[in-house]
Amino acid sequence: MVNPPVVSPYTPAMNATDQTPSTPAADPVEHLRVAVRQAIVAALGTEYADVDPVIRASQNPQFGDFQANFAMALAKSLGRKPRDLATEVAAAIDFGDLADPPEIAGPGFINIRLKPDALARCLEAMDDDALGVTADPDPHAVVIDLCGVKVAKELHVGHLRATIIGDALARIFERRGRLVHRENHLGDWGLPIAMVLHELRASGTNLDTLQLADLNRAYRDAQLSARADPRGLETALRTHAGPHRIIELREQNAGAQDALDAAKATLVRLQGGDPELVRDWQKLIDCTMRSVYEAIDLLNVDLGPENNRGESFYRDRLPDVIDAFARAGLAEEDDGALVVRFPDRERPLVIRKSDGGFLYATTDLAAVRYRVHELNGGRVIYVVDARQRDHFRDVFDAARRIGWDQTPDHRTAELVHIGFGTVLGDDKRPLKTRSGRNVTLRSLLDEAIERGIDAVRERATDERAPTHGLPDAEIARIGRAVGIAAIKYADLSNDLVRDYVFDMDRMVAFEGNTGPYLQYAHARTARILGDSGLDDDAIDDAPLLLREPTEKLLALALLRYGQAVAQVTDSLEPHRVCTYLYDLANAFNAFYQQCPVLKADDDETMRSRLRLCRLVRRVIADGLNILGIEAPDRM
Repeated sequence: MVNPPVVSPYTPAMNATDQTPSTPAADPVEHLRVAVRQAIVAALGTEYADVDPVIRASQNPQFGDFQANFAMALAKSLGRKPRDLATEVAAAIDFGDLADPPEIAGPGFINIRLKPDALARCLEAMDDDALGVTADPDPHAVVIDLCGVKVAKELHVGHLRATIIGDALARIFERRGRLVHRENHLGDWGLPIAMVLHELRASGTNLDTLQLADLNRAYRDAQLSARADPRGLETALRTHAGPHRIIELREQNAGAQDALDAAKATLVRLQGGDPELVRDWQKLIDCTMRSVYEAIDLLNVDLGPENNRGESFYRDRLPDVIDAFARAGLAEEDDGALVVRFPDRERPLVIRKSDGGFLYATTDLAAVRYRVHELNGGRVIYVVDARQRDHFRDVFDAARRIGWDQTPDHRTAELVHIGFGTVLGDDKRPLKTRSGRNVTLRSLLDEAIERGIDAVRERATDERAPTHGLPDAEIARIGRAVGIAAIKYADLSNDLVRDYVFDMDRMVAFEGNTGPYLQYAHARTARILGDSGLDDDAIDDAPLLLREPTEKLLALALLRYGQAVAQVTDSLEPHRVCTYLYDLANAFNAFYQQCPVLKADDDETMRSRLRLCRLVRRVIADGLNILGIEAPDRM
C-alpha cells in the first residue's frame, strides 16, 4: 500500500486541479495569494503567473480583512486603468469557502473579507505546537557573531546590544528549525593581552585569586606604562623647554619603550607555547568570562564556553590566509605591508603589517573561511556596532574575491554586518556615568532589576493584585524578570541601526510599548485561565465562535504570528516581532474590554473565549521567549 502524501498543516492544501486552496491552514494569506495569482493568469495569460498579488492586512476593518494591491503597478506597465484591471481580475477570483466575493475600492484595491467559519478554521489550525510558525527548509547553518568580549576588559553597555541582538536572532532562526552557531569572537590574543599579562606578573598579582578589578587595573596600568610621547619631547627640544621637562619626557619615552619591549617578549613566549605563560593567560580568560557569564545569566542569553572561539583559535590559520591571497594574486606589497585593493574605493585592506604582524582583518578573513567552509554557514551574521561598517565591507569583499563565501555544496553564503546604533543618555550623547566613564553592563542590569523589583513590590500592595501576599523571594524573582525585560525589549524594539535614548522610567512602565506591558498581558491571560477552573482538556475542543468585531480582530492578529517570525529571518530586524507582540497585546486588551470571558452569556461562548485567551497566552510567551524575555504568570 502506498502512503498518501503528507501535507504540512502550515502550508495550503491544494485541490486536485492545483487551484484554489481547499482547506484553510494557519495563515490564510498564502491561500489568498494563490487564488488571486490564478485569477491574474485567467484574466491576462500565463506570462503573468509570477506577478505578486501584494496581499496586505487591511488598515481599516470596515474595508475588509485583507487587500490585494497589485493593480496599480501592473496597470501602469500595461498602460491600463488600475480600477479596470482590478475589476477584471476580481471577476475571475474564486476564494471558495475561504472568503466572500472580493470588492473593488478606490483606484484599484481589491478588498477581501474572510468568512467567519474559515477564519475559525485557520485559527484552529494554528492552535498546535507550531503556532503557525513554519520550518525553514534551508539545510545550511546560520552563524552569528555576537557579544565580542575583549579579555581583561569589563563589559560595558555596547556589549549589551551585540549580545541580546545576536541572541534574539539566533533564537528566531532556531524557532524556525535552523541550525545556529553562536560565535563569541573573544579578543584574547595579541599584544594588548600580552601587555596585561606582563603587568600582572610584574606586579606580583596572584593569578589564582584574580578578580575583575585586578584585570581592570592591570589593563589601565599597562596602557599608561607603554604610552610614549615622542612629539612632546620633540616640541620640548625645539622650544627649549626646561631641562626637568626634557628629562621627564626622555624617561617617559624610554620607560614606555622598555614596557613595550617586555610585552612583546611576553607575546613571543606566549606564541611559542611557554607552558607557564599559557596557564597564566588562561587564568585571564577564566576571570573575564566569569564576569561575562554572570551578566549573560541575568540577561537570559544562551551563550556558554562552547561558543567561545576567539582570536587565539585562528592564530595558526593566519599564515595560510596570507599565502592564499598571495597565491591567488589578490594581494600586493605596499611599503612592506601586504594589502588587498578594491576597484571601487581608495582604501586598501591591510592583511599583514610591514613588520610581518597580522591584523584584525587577517583574523576576520580566517573566521569567514572557517564559518562558511567548516561550519557550512549559509548566512554569516556579524552583530557589531555600526562604526565597523567599512571594516566588514572590506573583509567581506576580500572573502568574496577569493571565493571563501562558497559553502561545501557551492552555495553562495550571505555575509551580513548588522551595525547597531549607540545607547544615549538624557543629553543625547553616548551613555556615560556622571564621572564620564563608560557605563558597565553589570551596573546597568543591577539598576534595572532594582527598579523592576520596586515596581512589582508597589503593585503587590494592592489587595486585588495577583502578587499580593507573595513571599519576598517570589516578588524579587518576578521583579528581576520585569527589569531585564525592560532593558531587552527597549533595545530590541528599536530599529537596530538607530541610536536610542536610555530612559529607565519609560522602560519599566507597565503601560505603553514596553517589555513589562507585554509581560502583564501574558499574566492577565494566565489569571483568566486560572480563575476559570478549567483544564486544557475542557478548552481544547471548544469551537471558536468569532461573532464580535474584537474577537475577529484578535483572531486576525494571532494569525499574523508565523508571518512576523518569518519576516525577521528574512530582514534580520527583531523589532518586527516586538511590534507584532505589542499589536497583539493591544488587540487582546480591546477584546478583553468588550467581550466578557468568565461572565460570558453562555458556556459555549465562555469556552470559545477561554481558548482565544489561551492562544494569546501561548503566542505572547513564545514571542517573548524568542526575544529572550521571561513571561511570568503573575505580576
